[in-house]
Amino acid sequence: MGAVTTVTIAAEHPALAGHFPGAPILPGVLLLDEMVRAVGQERAQGARGWRIGAAKFLKPVRPGETLTLEHDALPNGSITFRISSAGQPVAHGILLPGKRAARAAP
Repeated sequence: MGAVTTVTIAAEHPALAGHFPGAPILPGVLLLDEMVRAVGQERAQGARGWRIGAAKFLKPVRPGETLTLEHDALPNGSITFRISSAGQPVAHGILLPGKRAARAAP
């Protein structure tokens, strides 16, 4: 097992407004953002160093759930990740190293 991080998204998080009224669930993009942030912090390269290669969402996540984010490095430089809540899988996928922006000619 690789690096493990836990995070709880507060019910007041702005991404939850309107997603969905009366039965809020965390948007998948918020789950991916937390995963990319965790990998970036652990590897000291920030969130810009990664792009989503693949992602599969397995079950909805409600506000206030504590999520466990796990990731492992692959030999090709990519990262495999898993997100779970109370031991149940929520999402998994692959992060790819980000492409470096080309420098403009002087």
